[in-house]
Amino acid sequence: MVSRVRVWLNRTYAENVFFMDQLRRNPGDRAVEIHATHGDPDSPVLAAADTAELEPEGLSPAAYVEYALAQCERRGIDVFVPRLHQAAIVAHRAEFEAAGTALLAPPPEAVAVFHDKVVAYEAVQAIGVPVPPWWRVRSADELVAAVDELEAGGYRACFKPASGAGGVGFRVITRAPFSLTQLSGFPSPHVPLGLVLDALREADEPVDWLVMPRLEQPEVSVDCLTGTGTDNRIRLAVGRTKNGRRRGFTLHEQWLEPARRIAEGFGLHYLSNIQFRMLGERPVLMDVNTRPAGGLHQLSLCGVNAPWAAVRLALGEDPGELVPPFLGQDYTVVSGPRPLLPVTLPQQRADVPTAAPALGAVPAPAASVEPRTATGARA
Repeated sequence: MVSRVRVWLNRTYAENVFFMDQLRRNPGDRAVEIHATHGDPDSPVLAAADTAELEPEGLSPAAYVEYALAQCERRGIDVFVPRLHQAAIVAHRAEFEAAGTALLAPPPEAVAVFHDKVVAYEAVQAIGVPVPPWWRVRSADELVAAVDELEAGGYRACFKPASGAGGVGFRVITRAPFSLTQLSGFPSPHVPLGLVLDALREADEPVDWLVMPRLEQPEVSVDCLTGTGTDNRIRLAVGRTKNGRRRGFTLHEQWLEPARRIAEGFGLHYLSNIQFRMLGERPVLMDVNTRPAGGLHQLSLCGVNAPWAAVRLALGEDPGELVPPFLGQDYTVVSGPRPLLPVTLPQQRADVPTAAPALGAVPAPAASVEPRTATGARA
């Protein structure tokens, strides 16, 4: 009898309720039980999990590693998919392996390269992957110099934190003064240069921004599954295209070839997401995520279950090369309801044993119908 697989997702994106759905609907019909932790008691991933707990707040990365190790030992976790404090966690991979837990994440060297976007651009440029022109900016004077140079080349300037994810902190520079135009309609990422400079000059600490041209659509996010150890071979690479509301899929080599070069060259083991946009007539790298993308589940429209293939790889099984049997038609994403927990955490399904049940655990609410409508996903 094949044993169940116990998977933990920590403080992950709401869209990963679909990641969890795919694990349960795996092609081998293997029993999968999912543990989820989060800082928000209303995160839908907690309700979608078999067992769930609120995470303690304010832990340092080192303290969080201790918390994570304790979770893995107490819950009997087979595969841990870390998002929060990924860099600190992968640095302790041997300790998790000793606890019987495989980390579904790249090695620390790869995570370190792509934590800092400037380091990442330098590294991928060195292996021949095109990147946009960029400046690292920490002061108002540096920002002015970068914007002037970009505008002289005919580009619109934008900036984002040198480290970060999910588009947080992204802004487009405009020379137009602040006016009612900025206060009408929906909020915009455009911000007047003068206001940014004022904020920088009044700030108590320097910023750390990457300034670059505003890249154009289409945006193509290549979801990759890469082997581990000395086998950095790509098992799966599919591009998800984004052009306004319209989404689709591509296997064109102009996107997949540089993604393979990055994933294999830097050992981005397991699931990663490599994003490109257009600079003029050519694709250039925009960002690299060393984690599963929030929109990874959309590959199910191509007949691919990437989350389960990654878990198999983490368990030491070789899923082989995953070639989509077809490319799904163009689509869009819309939001839909998901149930939340009506009870105080920790929550635990009554029929799920653990190595040591949480003190005060209560049964999960009765099963309810969960719509399978896609949500607007992260990359």
